[in-house]
Amino acid sequence: MTSPWWKSAVVYQIYPRSFADSDHDGIGDLPGIVSRLDYLKQLGVDVIWLSPVYRSPQDDNGYDISDYNDIDPTFGTLADVDELIEGLHARGMKLVMDLVVNHTSDEHPWFVESRDPASDKRDWYIWRPAREGFEPGTEGAEPTNWGSFFLGKGWEFDPRSQEYYLHLFSPKQPDLNWENPAVREAIYDMMRWWVDRGVDGFRMDVINLISKTYPLVDGPVTPGFEPLCYDPSMVTDGPRVEEFLKEMNREVGIDAKELFSVGEMVMVDVEHARRYTDPANGELGMVFTFEHMSLDQQPGLSKFDLKPLHLPDLKQNLALWQDALAEVGWNSLYWNNHDQPRVVSRFGDDSDEFRVPSAKALGTVLHMLRGTPYIYQGEELGMTNAGFLSIDEYNDIEAKRFHELALSLGISEWMILIALAAKSRDNARTPMHWDDSDHAGFTSRSPWLSVNSNHREINAAEALADPDSVFYHYRRLIELRHELAIVREGRFELMLPDHERIFAYTRQLDGQLLVVVANWSQEYVDLPTDELPTLTEAELLLGSHASASHYQLEPWESRIYLLDLAKG
Repeated sequence: MTSPWWKSAVVYQIYPRSFADSDHDGIGDLPGIVSRLDYLKQLGVDVIWLSPVYRSPQDDNGYDISDYNDIDPTFGTLADVDELIEGLHARGMKLVMDLVVNHTSDEHPWFVESRDPASDKRDWYIWRPAREGFEPGTEGAEPTNWGSFFLGKGWEFDPRSQEYYLHLFSPKQPDLNWENPAVREAIYDMMRWWVDRGVDGFRMDVINLISKTYPLVDGPVTPGFEPLCYDPSMVTDGPRVEEFLKEMNREVGIDAKELFSVGEMVMVDVEHARRYTDPANGELGMVFTFEHMSLDQQPGLSKFDLKPLHLPDLKQNLALWQDALAEVGWNSLYWNNHDQPRVVSRFGDDSDEFRVPSAKALGTVLHMLRGTPYIYQGEELGMTNAGFLSIDEYNDIEAKRFHELALSLGISEWMILIALAAKSRDNARTPMHWDDSDHAGFTSRSPWLSVNSNHREINAAEALADPDSVFYHYRRLIELRHELAIVREGRFELMLPDHERIFAYTRQLDGQLLVVVANWSQEYVDLPTDELPTLTEAELLLGSHASASHYQLEPWESRIYLLDLAKG
């Protein structure tokens, strides 16, 4: 087994609000998750990553935390968390909590106290006076021209103190001042408290934003958003990020206790990722990268400025990360999460004919790479985008802010809705499909967000009854990672880098060769056998179609072969 343990693991992300509702209030909760643990065990995953369940006003669906040491009544109680931990551990699984410490809620007691300029908590957040020569609270008086990741200004005026506080996300999510040692110690103390409770690690939200570059100054104006600056380099990978991560690792005992750690890192590049995940540096186990998630948007613009995916671009980007972290660091592997649309609608084909094979192809390509794979709830069923037709159907703050801003810029309602239908975060947040009942077995009453209308065909009950379902394909992919060292450790090599329909690569270890081929199109595609390893003597480990040919791939067909090089 590869060491440490999480290099052999597969992670399953749960968005608690949308997973399972036990008390029938229309919102998912912790007891609902506990009731579905046997399903997760049957899938074969090792780790559950739980999106935030802390006490929160829910401005950003829990990523605005008002108490790190308590559970929001929406989701249950601390006793419910204890039961979840016990249930997971009893089944051989682990729990990873979401750690949101770049910012808190503006209702957190720390920030409430910080609003008083005389408070010793004033310096726990980033407060600044108005721009020189401007009246506080007037247009253009913000300390810098920074925009928010949720669009709009990145500073909020506080009439009480006549100063501004920084919020890189919602105005209800003020940024913490990590320069203050008391802030850092309070965070580490909270993390230790959760570890003592039995938590096995942390997923760290936008963790490369915690160090700002001082003094805070204006950035280049973003065209179309004048006078605001939306350049992420102004706020990412600041000068003390690595210092803070090393300190966190040491103070919490992340490496010493073999805790799981993954950092979500906005706009991180391979050089930073190598440093953050180099075991010798004692910082993080792995990072979430974003480059492959921006390949279907216009360069330098909003994620809602759409363009078709060019498969060679995706292959080359994934290969770049495989090669860059081959000897130092570790990759996280994902298509989906709570912030991304459903991959079968995004990069695959969600038509009735090709949804299942394309979901299998996407899973095959991802899970046979080197790194730790992540499955987002419903991905193992091939769940699709929401299909919302009106802005009134959306819940997400980002979607509503984009809609408002785009309308103000003269963009048509129709074009806005097309962009939201493709990229809104709500696509991933519709309730989990458990069966074909009115509310998909998620709840017995109206859910907080509409259930996808295709849940009668796409649901867990149907998948479990069909041995050829996406669920069982994913289960076999997980088994292969557990069983074969070559999947965990083998050297990666991209094949056919410029082919516009075939995704192919090999993994090599100890005289064995793993060959992965997948057709990313609706057309039959001939395999260029002169450019691939000879497959006639290979063992077919997993295929998506019953009648596999060594010379041709059916639409969205995928296969995994194993070759003994000594025999070849």
